[in-house]
Amino acid sequence: MDERSRMLADEKIGKLLFKLSLPATIGMLVQAFYNLVDTVFVGRAYGTESIQAIGGIAVAFPIQMIGMAVSLAIGIGGASIISRRLGEREQKKADKIFANLIFLSLFSSLLITGVGLLYIVPLLKMFGATDTILPYALEYMGVILSGTVLFSLAMVTNAVARAEGNAKVAMKSMMMSGGLNVILDPLFIFGFGMGIKGAAIATVLAQAIGVIYIAHYFLSGKSTLNLYPADLRPDSKIIKEVLEIGVSPFARNVSGSFMVIILNNLLAFYGGDIAIAVFGIINKLLMFTFMPMIGIVQGLQPIVGFNYGAKNFERVRESVKLAIIITTGMSIAGFLLLYLFPEQLFGIFSGDHQLIVEGKYAVRIVVLATPLVGFQVVGGALYQALGKARPSLFLSMCRQVLFLIPLVLILPKYLELFGVWAAFPLADTLAFAVTLFMVIREFKLLAEKGENMIIDPVEGNLPALGN
Repeated sequence: MDERSRMLADEKIGKLLFKLSLPATIGMLVQAFYNLVDTVFVGRAYGTESIQAIGGIAVAFPIQMIGMAVSLAIGIGGASIISRRLGEREQKKADKIFANLIFLSLFSSLLITGVGLLYIVPLLKMFGATDTILPYALEYMGVILSGTVLFSLAMVTNAVARAEGNAKVAMKSMMMSGGLNVILDPLFIFGFGMGIKGAAIATVLAQAIGVIYIAHYFLSGKSTLNLYPADLRPDSKIIKEVLEIGVSPFARNVSGSFMVIILNNLLAFYGGDIAIAVFGIINKLLMFTFMPMIGIVQGLQPIVGFNYGAKNFERVRESVKLAIIITTGMSIAGFLLLYLFPEQLFGIFSGDHQLIVEGKYAVRIVVLATPLVGFQVVGGALYQALGKARPSLFLSMCRQVLFLIPLVLILPKYLELFGVWAAFPLADTLAFAVTLFMVIREFKLLAEKGENMIIDPVEGNLPALGN
């Protein structure tokens, strides 16, 4: 057993989760920060046209989410399998899975780029771009689509690095790209006078540096995994298993994009460009709030996957419980920040008084159930790490498809714009209730499996499982 495997199998859960989650959390915070910075610089660069420019990024973002959804499906699905194969001491299988993930990343991202650029105008209009917002969205999205392959490779390889227990590499890659983006943004937006297009160019160039760094890590032999050219040949069995597990985050992000189609069109009808811009900013703020939680579950996944593969079910339960406590604390902190300081936060993006007033009103409604989100994030990640595709898919679809989309369609008919904002806390509350029920049931199953694994050391060859 190598050093990383011993760490996942034996190290104290609190210390292990901290060690794996801290780099991922820092990396996700950096990513969220540079997403915020993009919008802040663009808003400040356009002055009186800031509402339309921010709206351009807002309607472009759900198209980016579709690309992210595919990459997350590949990365999270593959990472879950790799961590379990490493737990089962199946090194060759893990190597082959890794190579297939690279193939899937390249193939899917090039396909998305081609289709996206071909249909960019109708896509942006479908996602709610008004005539005044469309020119800004076109400038931004044209460049972003061209860099899809870089975003995809970064997400997939970072997930794999975390799966083998080397979260620091993923963190450094994300920090490089995020930090460089923050530096390049003002240079391209203001220095070169490129405006919103400059923000997109800065993002793509920064992502390229992160990809170069993590590619060097895998190709230099520092990774537990090996990349063999022969393994790049697609294996239908591996691809099927990856996509079965990855369908959960894919469904969550695609349903989120579908929801934004409905939402932006409703916002345009009930509130115009300013409502779309408000939602765009709220999305960025919520992302900054949720990203640290994603970092926790990224650190959690290899622990759960490895120990589930090694049949150490008590460690699985202990790590999930700790992650729930941490993410719930983060959820509460995020809620307090957004609820108590909305004017100050919106003021960072734009000096437009009406935008700030509308934003303050909307965000205080949207975040009412945010303290419940941390539990939902861990609940969904649990099933992904265990390789249970169906319940993971159900939880991923639960909030967006079962609750949020119907509520967004129904409530505005009676409550107009308020109904759009009120749909969010109602959907979060209902999704929390469903997740709670399913996680309690899963914990009982894990406890039963743990009891069945306890064999007398004198008569059997398995010791009683402990921490």
